[in-house]
Amino acid sequence: MYIGVFDSGYGGLTILKEFLRYLPEYDYIYLGDNARAPYGTRSFETVYQYTLQAVKKLFELGSQLVILACNTASAKALRTIQQKDLPRLDPQRRVLGVIRPSAEVIGRYTSTGKVGVFATPGTVGSRSYELEINKLYPDVEVFQQACPMWVPLVENDEHLDDGADYFVHKYIDSLLAQEEEIDTVILACTHYPLLLPKIKKFLPAGIKVISQGPIVAQSLKDYLTRHPQMDSKLSRLGKRIFLTTDIPEDFDQKAKKFVDNIIEIHSQKISLI
Repeated sequence: MYIGVFDSGYGGLTILKEFLRYLPEYDYIYLGDNARAPYGTRSFETVYQYTLQAVKKLFELGSQLVILACNTASAKALRTIQQKDLPRLDPQRRVLGVIRPSAEVIGRYTSTGKVGVFATPGTVGSRSYELEINKLYPDVEVFQQACPMWVPLVENDEHLDDGADYFVHKYIDSLLAQEEEIDTVILACTHYPLLLPKIKKFLPAGIKVISQGPIVAQSLKDYLTRHPQMDSKLSRLGKRIFLTTDIPEDFDQKAKKFVDNIIEIHSQKISLI
């Protein structure tokens, strides 16, 4: 049985890359809903319906555990799927997200108790990071900044060009204008690590930047240690399957930058409808 990894597009590959670093022996299916991406500006109901379709498909293909490696899907669909759909679909399977693992570690990083979140408009609108962090760290203040242009910059291979500077600088300034004592920021979209050189260029020295990949991978490793009954169901043949709802050739070419060219990708097209 596989570990399924779902994203609206390519960003979840930055999570899968870390899974393969921390847990290389397991079998993985990656599914990108590229034909309907991005999810960041879509309604809660639409994101929920799309995400549920993907989860069902990954279950059908043999995934025992599915990771929503998409912050928007985690924010807008995870809780409903866990509470409403899983008991009906298969109570023995699990669907996990990327927001909770990121919230759990924030106390290790912030000294001032002022945390910034860069995210898509959909994730910001859900207030998921604010709610999750405040459950665990009631004294931490969370300041959010929507960055609607960052995903298009990455998807169009312009994230390292000089033209990207304006939008990176703009959103950093907008976040820090909310609170000058922010000492930690979370990159709450799996595309954003590709903008890290630009973000570090304009972010004041001393502010810590949290990328989700290693954190989510360590969280998954801990989860499997704590849940041996789930771990025992997962196969370990080192298999990797890549699926896209759009054009496989395009997916394979664009996916390279998300995995630093260290994973060979040959995807297949699949329909979720």
